[in-house]
Amino acid sequence: MLRVAHYINQFFAGIGGEDKADAPFEVREGAVGPGRAFAMEFGDDAEIVQTLVCGDNAFHADPEANLEAAVAALAESKPDLLIAGPAFNAGRYGLACGAIAAAATEKLGIPALIGLYPEAPAVDVYRVRTVMMPTGDSAGSMKDAVASMAPMGLRLARGEPLSPAEEDGRIPIGYRKAVATEVPVAHRAVEMLLAKLKGEPFESEISLPEGAEPVPPAPAVDDLGEATIALVTEGGLVPEDNPDRIESSSATKWARYPIDMLRANTDPAFKSIHAGYDSQWVDADPNRMVPLDALEALRAEGVIGGIHDYFYATTGTGTTVTHGERIGGEIAKQLIADGVQAVIVTST
Repeated sequence: MLRVAHYINQFFAGIGGEDKADAPFEVREGAVGPGRAFAMEFGDDAEIVQTLVCGDNAFHADPEANLEAAVAALAESKPDLLIAGPAFNAGRYGLACGAIAAAATEKLGIPALIGLYPEAPAVDVYRVRTVMMPTGDSAGSMKDAVASMAPMGLRLARGEPLSPAEEDGRIPIGYRKAVATEVPVAHRAVEMLLAKLKGEPFESEISLPEGAEPVPPAPAVDDLGEATIALVTEGGLVPEDNPDRIESSSATKWARYPIDMLRANTDPAFKSIHAGYDSQWVDADPNRMVPLDALEALRAEGVIGGIHDYFYATTGTGTTVTHGERIGGEIAKQLIADGVQAVIVTST
């Protein structure tokens, strides 16, 4: 029977949610959480002998030490395969899965497999270093993810050759080639933007997803000194009790809150419920996500005419294009109805 090790975060280990993201690295015997689903799918072909667990914040606070601990545990248990996740569309969790899977293969020669949503951040970072199977964007697709990952994992553990990605159903392996240049990235970005504004030829260094729909820019504001500016964010900044129940991932809702509430930031205080980044710095100072302080300075200098009475919020991580288009359209209609001339949109 093949021996399999499994890596999961604090949520899937049953420790807790974001409030337990600092849970330290630990090793447990046997299958835990989704590992039990893998064990059932493997049947008599393989068993989960070891589960590695680490909180999302804890892993990224000291990745070198956590990778060293993971490699040491795997060296001792000597599994035939490491499965990480599935992490779906998670940011920190997916990147931790990628780092541990890559380390298992590169340092110990252990085949590794990750389950990820194809647009998750870890895909581009680790796709050339480990095998990935596509999943849905949330844990609601866990059953299908396990069903597709288990047979691929068995093939890797047995050393069977892989077919082309389109035949295997894997996420294709690919990479971006890094090229040395004397021009800093900030300068290149500004030069590209200026060329775009002038209607001159330019070439982006980032490949857009296939089928991405180009969005024409809005016309420039004639006189910012007379314009009312609104603040909009996909960073999930809401009153601490989240009264509108905006989802922390895969949002279907948006809300607007009085700018005076944000200015006071007491009773209630504002916090981010966004599940795709460590929000402690935004929670400490919401201006880092919704820059009201900077906008007030511009108004004092006469650069802008005024600040809209409300700011608008939703959550961007995992949100589908369909919901994103609807949310954007609804917010835009409200802004137009309120007489807003320009918008500053902030993102994670």
